[in-house]
Amino acid sequence: MTNQSPGARRRLGPALVLGLVLTIAATATSTAANAGRPQHGTPDFGPNVTIFDPSMPVSEIQATLDATHAKQVDNEMGTERYAYLFKPGTYGTTAQPLQIKVGYYTEITGLGAAPTDVTINGKVEVYNRCLAGGGTSNCLALVNFWRTLSNLSININAAGQDGCRSSANFWGVSQAVSMRRLDISGGGLSLMDYCTAGPQYASGGFIADSRLPSTINGSQQQWLTRNSEVDGWSNGVWNQVFAGVVGAPDDAAFPNPPYTTLGSTPLSREKPYLFVDAKGEYNIRVPAVQSDSRGISWGEGMTPGRTIPIHDFFIAKPSDPVHVINSQLARGKHLLLTPGMYDVARSIEVRRPDTVVLGIGHATLTAVNGSIPLDVAGVPGVVVAGVTIDAGLTESPVLLRVGSKHGRNFSTPHNPTTLSDVYFRVGGPHVGRTNIALEVNSDHVLIDHTWVWRGDHGVEGFAEGVNGDTDRWNTNTGRYGAVINGDHVTATGLFVEHFQRYNTVWNGEHGTTILYQNELPYDPPTQAAWMNGGVEGWAGYKVGDRVKHHTLYGGGVYVFNQNNPSIHTENGFEVPVTPGVRLHHIMTVNLSAGTIDHVVNGVGEPADTTRIGAPVYIEEYPIP
Repeated sequence: MTNQSPGARRRLGPALVLGLVLTIAATATSTAANAGRPQHGTPDFGPNVTIFDPSMPVSEIQATLDATHAKQVDNEMGTERYAYLFKPGTYGTTAQPLQIKVGYYTEITGLGAAPTDVTINGKVEVYNRCLAGGGTSNCLALVNFWRTLSNLSININAAGQDGCRSSANFWGVSQAVSMRRLDISGGGLSLMDYCTAGPQYASGGFIADSRLPSTINGSQQQWLTRNSEVDGWSNGVWNQVFAGVVGAPDDAAFPNPPYTTLGSTPLSREKPYLFVDAKGEYNIRVPAVQSDSRGISWGEGMTPGRTIPIHDFFIAKPSDPVHVINSQLARGKHLLLTPGMYDVARSIEVRRPDTVVLGIGHATLTAVNGSIPLDVAGVPGVVVAGVTIDAGLTESPVLLRVGSKHGRNFSTPHNPTTLSDVYFRVGGPHVGRTNIALEVNSDHVLIDHTWVWRGDHGVEGFAEGVNGDTDRWNTNTGRYGAVINGDHVTATGLFVEHFQRYNTVWNGEHGTTILYQNELPYDPPTQAAWMNGGVEGWAGYKVGDRVKHHTLYGGGVYVFNQNNPSIHTENGFEVPVTPGVRLHHIMTVNLSAGTIDHVVNGVGEPADTTRIGAPVYIEEYPIP
């Protein structure tokens, strides 16, 4: 096991004294020299990565993971980040299973070339948090965000657990949580924790490239399962979407149940993953792009794609200056961001085609002095995965920009720039301000699971109640969540919430979204503050007026105007009325405050407080 203690957070800014400049220069020179040399054995992944070996006692692994869960189970807005990597082999036995609970900002991943190379005999679980009554009531998963599980097999073994807990492997989560490359057997999977007191609500979620047992959706409001195999699916609440899933339920009876099922996924690329080869060397596998795909990528051998040795990556830590990171990228290195908090005062610039930027353990970039933390050129094949990007105290123009808004962008349909498990936060752990969170200007971009979040709660120091919500509205400013200007952009799992104007604006042609989830902002203080010119409110999903071709499968816009329940929003969706713009299975729903007057373009009944929790559905728009 490699086990290193958490490190301190440091600012990535210019040195202010000559001695520090010289130190940084010397460090950069040494780092650059070392970066070009092959690395043998275990790379230095920094202080927050633990690597397990199957020869270790189960009790030792269990104790390590239990200790981290105890620290992270309630650490929603904390700065600690962890990754736990399992070398190929088997962990846990029939008599002594390994039962893992996953807290905030924790990644659990196998280091095999295939998920079947690492087996957990036991469970990997997330339970409800009980937020009242001393941990006995108001139990829910609505704020179980930011955690990762990938690239391993789980042979479910509940030995030692009570009757309810032994009934399934529980994964009670909400947004910014991904399950990828899993092979689960030996019992059922439940996406709802039904073993606590109520209300047990959940708001996920995302699964891809996995082989699943019979699965209980339970209380999950929405969910996307993509390119997987499933033995069965129990139910839906508002919006369950399946794309390229063998065994997915039929959607002919929509909206009862509320399933949307695509036989194949039009465009996909699985997330890059670390693995250890037969010689014990570390590599990153970058899966190939797939068109019209169905099922898992690893069923007939190694996932198609390319392998990059770890020595072709610059392994960054929060103490590394941005100019060093950029220098390594300019020299042709890929970038691996180890777990931690990176304060970014100038952009990390990705300029070379086919560059991979991979974060592990929920590596987090925070804008400093209004910077754009991550700026990706309009070149083909860049992959950004596993990174969280936070707005800072000074307003940024954008947090992640893909391509130039005014210059030329070179792209190809066969090698799209891909964003996988990339998350955004405006507010929450601290005050944040940005004009736009995610801006995509390049053509041929794939967004595979993102949560773009302007915080509806946090630890910024605002008062409780109406005054606090008004302070949040005026302080944590985020106008637009996702702005898509490029053509031929595909989003599989687009979750965007609480922005102050359009949450999503899609100006590019031939765009496709497969599952869209949006909550309008909770905190507009008055109707006057929530006006789009003469129109009441801003739609949760806006397709530009000049767009001729666009397709959305499975979309929902929710309203909860807790700061002023009298506020109205005219439409959940706004799109141009043209035959090439098609919305398939969309809905609005009221969460007990405010009103959305129509689902789309004046069509659909109000989602108001006479039908709390009961969606207003439109099966097809334009209506045939």
